[in-house]
Amino acid sequence: MKNKLTVFTKPWTAKDMSIEHLADFVKETGFDGVELAVRAGYQVTPDAIAKDLPNAVKVFKDRGLIIGSIAGDTDEKTIAACGEAGVPIIRICVGIDMKIGYYATEKKVRDGFDKLLPSLAKNKVAIGVQNHCDYMVGSAIGLMHLIENYDPKQVCAVLDPAHCAVDGEPETMALDIVWPHLGMMNFKSASHWRVNGPDEDEAKWKILWTTAQHAGYSWRTMINALRTRGYTGTICLPAEYSDPSGPGQLMNDAAAALVKKDLAYIKKLMAEDGTGAQKTSTDWKSTGAK
Repeated sequence: MKNKLTVFTKPWTAKDMSIEHLADFVKETGFDGVELAVRAGYQVTPDAIAKDLPNAVKVFKDRGLIIGSIAGDTDEKTIAACGEAGVPIIRICVGIDMKIGYYATEKKVRDGFDKLLPSLAKNKVAIGVQNHCDYMVGSAIGLMHLIENYDPKQVCAVLDPAHCAVDGEPETMALDIVWPHLGMMNFKSASHWRVNGPDEDEAKWKILWTTAQHAGYSWRTMINALRTRGYTGTICLPAEYSDPSGPGQLMNDAAAALVKKDLAYIKKLMAEDGTGAQKTSTDWKSTGAK
Protein backbone atom coordinates (compact mmCIF):
# COMPACT_ATOMS: atom_id res chain seq x y z
CA MET A 1 0.00 0.00 0.00
CA LYS A 2 1.29 3.44 -0.94
CA ASN A 3 -1.34 5.69 0.63
CA LYS A 4 -0.29 9.11 1.88
CA LEU A 5 0.03 9.16 5.67
CA THR A 6 -0.85 12.42 7.39
CA VAL A 7 -1.04 13.54 11.01
CA PHE A 8 -3.61 15.87 12.57
CA THR A 9 -1.77 18.88 13.98
CA LYS A 10 -4.05 19.52 16.95
CA PRO A 11 -1.37 18.57 19.53
CA TRP A 12 0.99 21.30 18.26
CA THR A 13 -0.25 24.87 18.68
CA ALA A 14 1.35 28.01 17.28
CA LYS A 15 2.86 28.58 20.72
CA ASP A 16 4.60 25.21 20.42
CA MET A 17 5.74 25.45 16.81
CA SER A 18 5.85 27.90 13.93
CA ILE A 19 4.52 26.63 10.60
CA GLU A 20 8.11 26.02 9.45
CA HIS A 21 8.99 24.16 12.64
CA LEU A 22 5.81 22.09 12.33
CA ALA A 23 6.64 21.13 8.75
CA ASP A 24 10.19 20.18 9.73
CA PHE A 25 8.84 18.03 12.59
CA VAL A 26 6.37 16.26 10.29
CA LYS A 27 9.10 15.58 7.73
CA GLU A 28 11.54 14.27 10.33
CA THR A 29 8.87 12.07 11.92
CA GLY A 30 8.18 10.32 8.62
CA PHE A 31 4.71 11.47 7.64
CA ASP A 32 3.77 12.51 4.11
CA GLY A 33 1.86 15.55 5.32
CA VAL A 34 -0.79 16.83 7.68
CA GLU A 35 -4.38 17.48 8.41
CA LEU A 36 -3.98 21.08 9.48
CA ALA A 37 -5.91 22.40 12.46
CA VAL A 38 -7.35 25.75 11.35
CA ARG A 39 -8.36 27.16 14.70
CA ALA A 40 -7.65 30.05 17.02
CA GLY A 41 -4.21 29.63 18.54
CA TYR A 42 -2.86 27.53 15.68
CA GLN A 43 -0.50 28.24 12.79
CA VAL A 44 -3.41 29.07 10.48
CA THR A 45 -6.48 30.71 12.01
CA PRO A 46 -9.98 31.05 10.53
CA ASP A 47 -9.68 34.84 10.29
CA ALA A 48 -6.42 34.71 8.33
CA ILE A 49 -7.02 31.56 6.28
CA ALA A 50 -7.11 33.32 2.89
CA LYS A 51 -3.57 34.61 3.42
CA ASP A 52 -1.99 31.98 5.64
CA LEU A 53 -3.25 28.72 4.14
CA PRO A 54 -1.49 29.20 0.76
CA ASN A 55 1.69 30.03 2.65
CA ALA A 56 1.32 26.89 4.79
CA VAL A 57 0.81 24.77 1.66
CA LYS A 58 4.01 26.24 0.19
CA VAL A 59 5.98 25.61 3.39
CA PHE A 60 4.93 21.96 3.38
CA LYS A 61 5.37 21.55 -0.38
CA ASP A 62 8.93 22.88 -0.15
CA ARG A 63 9.65 19.91 2.13
CA GLY A 64 7.89 17.39 -0.13
CA LEU A 65 4.80 17.27 2.09
CA ILE A 66 1.07 17.77 1.56
CA ILE A 67 -1.80 19.35 3.45
CA GLY A 68 -4.27 16.57 2.73
CA SER A 69 -7.12 18.12 4.68
CA ILE A 70 -7.94 20.76 7.24
CA ALA A 71 -10.08 20.64 10.34
CA GLY A 72 -11.92 23.94 10.19
CA ASP A 73 -15.05 25.88 9.41
CA THR A 74 -17.31 25.15 6.45
CA ASP A 75 -18.10 28.70 5.42
CA GLU A 76 -17.66 30.25 1.98
CA LYS A 77 -14.37 31.91 2.96
CA THR A 78 -12.83 28.63 4.13
CA ILE A 79 -14.05 26.69 1.10
CA ALA A 80 -12.64 29.32 -1.26
CA ALA A 81 -9.30 29.36 0.56
CA CYS A 82 -9.03 25.57 0.38
CA GLY A 83 -9.88 25.65 -3.32
CA GLU A 84 -7.27 28.31 -3.99
CA ALA A 85 -4.62 26.42 -2.00
CA GLY A 86 -5.51 23.00 -3.41
CA VAL A 87 -6.62 21.44 -0.11
CA PRO A 88 -9.29 18.88 -1.04
CA ILE A 89 -11.14 18.14 2.22
CA ILE A 90 -12.50 20.13 5.16
CA ARG A 91 -13.07 17.58 7.93
CA ILE A 92 -15.87 18.13 10.41
CA CYS A 93 -17.84 16.18 13.01
CA VAL A 94 -21.59 16.66 13.42
CA GLY A 95 -22.99 17.19 16.90
CA ILE A 96 -26.59 16.24 17.67
CA ASP A 97 -28.75 18.91 19.28
CA MET A 98 -30.92 16.87 21.63
CA LYS A 99 -33.21 19.89 22.16
CA ILE A 100 -34.56 19.24 18.67
CA GLY A 101 -33.56 15.58 18.33
CA TYR A 102 -31.48 13.47 15.99
CA TYR A 103 -33.55 13.63 12.81
CA ALA A 104 -34.24 17.34 13.08
CA THR A 105 -30.51 17.91 13.53
CA GLU A 106 -29.81 15.85 10.42
CA LYS A 107 -32.23 17.97 8.42
CA LYS A 108 -30.66 21.18 9.71
CA VAL A 109 -27.18 19.95 8.79
CA ARG A 110 -28.31 18.86 5.31
CA ASP A 111 -29.92 22.25 4.75
CA GLY A 112 -26.55 23.81 5.52
CA PHE A 113 -24.75 21.43 3.16
CA ASP A 114 -27.25 22.19 0.39
CA LYS A 115 -26.45 25.90 0.54
CA LEU A 116 -22.73 25.17 0.20
CA LEU A 117 -22.93 22.75 -2.74
CA PRO A 118 -22.32 25.39 -5.46
CA SER A 119 -19.24 26.70 -3.66
CA LEU A 120 -17.92 23.19 -3.00
CA ALA A 121 -18.34 22.25 -6.66
CA LYS A 122 -16.80 25.49 -7.91
CA ASN A 123 -13.75 25.18 -5.66
CA LYS A 124 -13.38 21.39 -5.99
CA VAL A 125 -13.48 20.95 -2.22
CA ALA A 126 -15.36 18.32 -0.21
CA ILE A 127 -16.76 18.46 3.29
CA GLY A 128 -15.54 15.29 4.97
CA VAL A 129 -17.89 14.20 7.75
CA GLN A 130 -16.20 12.08 10.41
CA ASN A 131 -18.09 9.82 12.77
CA HIS A 132 -17.59 10.66 16.44
CA CYS A 133 -18.86 9.03 19.63
CA ASP A 134 -21.14 10.55 22.28
CA TYR A 135 -23.91 12.96 21.16
CA MET A 136 -22.69 13.13 17.58
CA VAL A 137 -23.10 11.17 14.37
CA GLY A 138 -21.13 8.28 15.77
CA SER A 139 -21.22 5.36 13.37
CA ALA A 140 -20.67 4.45 9.75
CA ILE A 141 -24.38 3.85 9.25
CA GLY A 142 -25.04 7.24 10.85
CA LEU A 143 -22.67 8.88 8.39
CA MET A 144 -24.34 7.27 5.40
CA HIS A 145 -27.82 8.11 6.64
CA LEU A 146 -26.69 11.75 6.71
CA ILE A 147 -24.73 12.01 3.45
CA GLU A 148 -25.80 9.16 1.13
CA ASN A 149 -27.68 11.43 -1.28
CA TYR A 150 -24.72 13.75 -1.86
CA ASP A 151 -22.03 13.47 -4.50
CA PRO A 152 -18.92 12.40 -2.53
CA LYS A 153 -16.96 15.00 -4.49
CA GLN A 154 -18.85 17.56 -2.39
CA VAL A 155 -19.75 15.69 0.83
CA CYS A 156 -17.80 12.55 1.70
CA ALA A 157 -17.23 10.22 4.65
CA VAL A 158 -14.17 10.27 6.88
CA LEU A 159 -14.27 6.89 8.58
CA ASP A 160 -12.83 6.64 12.08
CA PRO A 161 -12.87 3.00 13.23
CA ALA A 162 -11.96 3.99 16.81
CA HIS A 163 -15.34 5.66 17.18
CA CYS A 164 -16.99 2.70 15.44
CA ALA A 165 -15.33 0.43 18.01
CA VAL A 166 -16.69 2.26 21.04
CA ASP A 167 -20.10 2.31 19.34
CA GLY A 168 -19.85 -1.46 18.79
CA GLU A 169 -19.67 -1.38 14.99
CA PRO A 170 -17.24 -3.96 13.45
CA GLU A 171 -14.52 -2.30 11.40
CA THR A 172 -15.03 -4.30 8.19
CA MET A 173 -18.79 -3.74 8.27
CA ALA A 174 -18.23 -0.02 8.85
CA LEU A 175 -15.97 0.15 5.81
CA ASP A 176 -18.52 -1.69 3.69
CA ILE A 177 -21.23 0.77 4.74
CA VAL A 178 -19.35 3.96 3.84
CA TRP A 179 -17.29 2.66 0.93
CA PRO A 180 -19.28 4.41 -1.85
CA HIS A 181 -18.68 7.78 -0.15
CA LEU A 182 -15.29 7.21 1.52
CA GLY A 183 -13.01 10.23 1.15
CA MET A 184 -10.44 9.68 3.91
CA MET A 185 -9.51 7.23 6.67
CA ASN A 186 -8.59 7.99 10.26
CA PHE A 187 -6.49 5.58 12.29
CA LYS A 188 -6.60 6.19 16.03
CA SER A 189 -7.47 3.95 18.95
CA ALA A 190 -10.00 3.87 21.75
CA SER A 191 -11.37 1.45 24.30
CA HIS A 192 -13.76 1.60 27.22
CA TRP A 193 -12.18 1.97 30.64
CA ARG A 194 -14.12 1.26 33.84
CA VAL A 195 -13.81 4.15 36.29
CA ASN A 196 -15.66 2.76 39.33
CA GLY A 197 -15.23 -0.33 41.46
CA PRO A 198 -16.61 -3.81 40.73
CA ASP A 199 -18.97 -3.69 43.74
CA GLU A 200 -20.96 -0.70 42.44
CA ASP A 201 -24.56 -1.29 41.34
CA GLU A 202 -23.74 -0.15 37.81
CA ALA A 203 -20.47 0.15 35.95
CA LYS A 204 -19.29 3.58 34.86
CA TRP A 205 -17.04 3.91 31.85
CA LYS A 206 -14.93 6.49 30.09
CA ILE A 207 -13.29 6.31 26.71
CA LEU A 208 -9.53 5.89 26.77
CA TRP A 209 -7.68 7.24 23.72
CA THR A 210 -4.63 5.11 23.29
CA THR A 211 -2.17 3.50 20.88
CA ALA A 212 -2.83 0.78 18.30
CA GLN A 213 -1.59 -1.81 20.77
CA HIS A 214 -4.64 -1.22 22.99
CA ALA A 215 -7.25 -0.38 20.34
CA GLY A 216 -10.82 -1.63 20.48
CA TYR A 217 -10.46 -2.78 16.86
CA SER A 218 -7.74 -4.39 14.78
CA TRP A 219 -5.55 -2.04 12.76
CA ARG A 220 -4.30 -5.06 10.78
CA THR A 221 -7.86 -6.11 9.88
CA MET A 222 -8.69 -2.57 8.80
CA ILE A 223 -5.55 -2.21 6.67
CA ASN A 224 -6.19 -5.57 5.03
CA ALA A 225 -9.78 -4.58 4.26
CA LEU A 226 -8.61 -1.33 2.67
CA ARG A 227 -5.97 -3.22 0.69
CA THR A 228 -8.54 -5.71 -0.58
CA ARG A 229 -10.81 -2.90 -1.79
CA GLY A 230 -7.95 -1.03 -3.43
CA TYR A 231 -8.22 2.10 -1.30
CA THR A 232 -5.84 4.78 -2.60
CA GLY A 233 -6.87 7.76 -0.46
CA THR A 234 -5.18 9.47 2.46
CA ILE A 235 -4.82 7.83 5.87
CA CYS A 236 -4.67 10.30 8.76
CA LEU A 237 -3.38 9.58 12.26
CA PRO A 238 -5.20 12.04 14.57
CA ALA A 239 -2.56 11.73 17.34
CA GLU A 240 -5.21 11.70 20.06
CA TYR A 241 -4.13 10.13 23.33
CA SER A 242 -5.74 10.51 26.73
CA ASP A 243 -3.77 12.50 29.29
CA PRO A 244 -3.34 10.17 32.30
CA SER A 245 -3.00 13.15 34.62
CA GLY A 246 -6.50 14.48 33.97
CA PRO A 247 -9.10 15.40 31.36
CA GLY A 248 -8.09 16.25 27.83
CA GLN A 249 -5.45 14.82 25.54
CA LEU A 250 -1.67 14.70 25.48
CA MET A 251 -0.05 17.57 23.62
CA ASN A 252 3.27 18.46 22.01
CA ASP A 253 6.18 16.12 22.85
CA ALA A 254 4.02 13.64 24.79
CA ALA A 255 1.72 13.16 21.79
CA ALA A 256 4.69 13.02 19.41
CA ALA A 257 6.24 10.08 21.24
CA LEU A 258 3.07 8.00 20.89
CA VAL A 259 2.18 8.94 17.33
CA LYS A 260 5.69 7.92 16.23
CA LYS A 261 4.96 4.48 17.63
CA ASP A 262 1.63 4.28 15.82
CA LEU A 263 3.19 5.53 12.57
CA ALA A 264 5.85 2.83 12.72
CA TYR A 265 3.18 0.18 13.27
CA ILE A 266 0.90 1.27 10.45
CA LYS A 267 3.87 1.41 8.07
CA LYS A 268 4.66 -2.17 9.07
CA LEU A 269 1.09 -3.24 8.32
CA MET A 270 1.07 -1.44 4.97
CA ALA A 271 4.27 -3.26 3.99
CA GLU A 272 2.66 -6.65 4.59
CA ASP A 273 0.98 -8.70 1.87
CA GLY A 274 -2.29 -9.19 3.74
CA THR A 275 -1.27 -12.45 5.43
CA GLY A 276 1.06 -10.94 8.03
CA ALA A 277 4.18 -11.53 5.92
CA GLN A 278 6.44 -8.65 5.01
CA LYS A 279 6.61 -7.57 1.37
CA THR A 280 9.84 -5.77 2.10
CA SER A 281 12.56 -5.86 4.71
CA THR A 282 10.84 -3.08 6.64
CA ASP A 283 11.13 -3.68 10.38
CA TRP A 284 8.90 -1.39 12.41
CA LYS A 285 10.95 -1.95 15.55
CA SER A 286 13.99 -0.50 13.84
CA THR A 287 12.36 2.94 13.85
CA GLY A 288 12.76 3.21 17.61
CA ALA A 289 9.19 2.17 18.51
CA LYS A 290 8.95 0.35 21.80
